[in-house]
Amino acid sequence: MRKNRKTYMAGEEKKRIGLLPAAICFLLLAAIGCVTAVFFLNRIVVSSYADRIVTETEARRLTDVDCILVLGAGVYANKYPSAMLEDRLSEGVSLYKLGVSDRLLMTGDNGRVDYNEVKVMKDYAVKAGVPSEHVFQDHAGFSTYESMYRARDIFAAEKIVIVTQNYHMYRALYIARSLGLDAYGVTADPRAYAGQTMRECREILARSKDVITCIFKPLPTFLGDVIPVNGNGNVTD
Repeated sequence: MRKNRKTYMAGEEKKRIGLLPAAICFLLLAAIGCVTAVFFLNRIVVSSYADRIVTETEARRLTDVDCILVLGAGVYANKYPSAMLEDRLSEGVSLYKLGVSDRLLMTGDNGRVDYNEVKVMKDYAVKAGVPSEHVFQDHAGFSTYESMYRARDIFAAEKIVIVTQNYHMYRALYIARSLGLDAYGVTADPRAYAGQTMRECREILARSKDVITCIFKPLPTFLGDVIPVNGNGNVTD
């Protein structure tokens, strides 16, 4: 009886050991499948609208542009833009002065009372000579997807020129076009930025995530009354 029990337990142990290679193979195949899917989706985003990234000269030839949409980034002490944001703002103001559009839409994170990207962005543009009434603030642009969704549904924009860094532009254009916006992009990359390698790695995952997001098209965190971008930007202060 004891011998039979030992033989049975030994057999069960062999079965468990025999299952390990199969389990390992399954996990490896799953990991390879996930990595392949991420890079496939990443390639879709990068290649889909690369031809929509234009120079300042090309942007000047566009007609009926509703607004220049500047995507937010970090600010310090609610007063100073980070290097990346400063370069986006500088390019946005430059496009405004070149006549690409007579409206700027600053979209970013103002989810806390003590943190306000869009006020810093508007202040920068006004100090650079843009009339206050021509600068709109989207206080609930908590993500690239939400910024594009709200540009369409809150600010009634149809044709836009997006300003951000090159690595981020592909995703911004992909989302904008997926939401039906006639979007072009002008990049703002006059210098190198600390931590860019890590940023590029995160962007690969973000592109894959937003391909899925654009399929289901969830509502943004906040919507609200329509504020047409061809009106007076001071109503968004």
